[in-house]
Amino acid sequence: MSTATELLSAIKDVGTDSTRGGYSRHGYDTAELELREWFTAEAGNRGLDVEVDRNGNIWAWWGEPGPDALVTGSHLDSVPGGGAFDGPLGVVSGLAAVDMLQAKGFKPGRPLALMVFAEEEGGRFGVPCLGSRLLTGAIAAEQALALTDPAGDTLADVLRAAGLDPERVGKDEEALGRIGRFVELHVEQGRGLVDLATPVGVATSILAHGRWRFRFSGEGNHAGATPMGSRRDPMLPASQLVLSARWAASSMDGARATVGRLEPIPGGTNVIASAVDVWLDARAPNDGRTRTVVERITAAAKQAARDEGCEVTVTEESYGDAVHFDSALREEVAEAIGQAPGLPTGAGHDAGILAAHVPTAMLFVRNPTGVSHAPAEHAESGDCEAGVVALSKVLEKLAG
Repeated sequence: MSTATELLSAIKDVGTDSTRGGYSRHGYDTAELELREWFTAEAGNRGLDVEVDRNGNIWAWWGEPGPDALVTGSHLDSVPGGGAFDGPLGVVSGLAAVDMLQAKGFKPGRPLALMVFAEEEGGRFGVPCLGSRLLTGAIAAEQALALTDPAGDTLADVLRAAGLDPERVGKDEEALGRIGRFVELHVEQGRGLVDLATPVGVATSILAHGRWRFRFSGEGNHAGATPMGSRRDPMLPASQLVLSARWAASSMDGARATVGRLEPIPGGTNVIASAVDVWLDARAPNDGRTRTVVERITAAAKQAARDEGCEVTVTEESYGDAVHFDSALREEVAEAIGQAPGLPTGAGHDAGILAAHVPTAMLFVRNPTGVSHAPAEHAESGDCEAGVVALSKVLEKLAG
């Protein structure tokens, strides 16, 4: 019987990033493919039958697959330079919970599956929760297949290289119809449980959130030969966007706006950029506030572009409205683990995508640093095991 800590230790050397620190494991890259193979082997060691659906999500079945299944799982990919717990903790906790239940002789009374979702972070193709979005039809297959990674490879090309058929990608009613209820365990991405002094909590909601790409176009030129008054430098309005994001979000209660990625073209030190791509992440408690924040930032970006003689185009790359998890399932989960506290989250999850289609719940495990999407992300081994115990109780109650 393995603990969550032992299982995490088994994969600690996969996908380490010597430049950024932490881990860089992106959908279908070498590291993520190695982790998928590792999970398949671990599931097989527990007598689980593994299958990969047509959108690249992995299912490991305890017993015969069927309708009204109880499903738990998370993801194995990371953001660039991410932590060790975001995603993998939910996966290894599912394996450890199966160990715990098998050791006590538990037999599921309904179909039960562990699941690994593909490309949850969007670190390679830019769209988060891509595996669950494709499964549920939240993104059109043709749109997804045309997505490109930084090397210029399309998702269709990458799937084909991984042995999947791009022609079969898209909403999967059969697979989705198997899920009766879904429970995801995840490290908390914040300090809510630290402040509540408890190792495990239950999610209540997810902020409305999305990603937008701003392309500022100007005139590329020589950094030394072009007088300051003769420039149309797209870096200036791009910089204004970064400042406007902080201002717009700070002026609205509960909103967050972040520029975490900016790419000048062509990117030379002694070159005035011809264009600059800027990605905005915006979140707020509901659709109206999120849209308002983005509108304010967009208006400021357009004005800054005009002032510099540049142009700007805005593309919405992904969006999800606020999610309120199923209250009845949430109460069952809380009751199973001893009335754990409820708390909202600003982070997106596959559970949030599934919530529009099936009753969904989430367990959070305390993160003492409150830091996530960075190498300092952490969970103490005792809290990880408390999460496994909680998940095993939930699975036993809901699948018994």
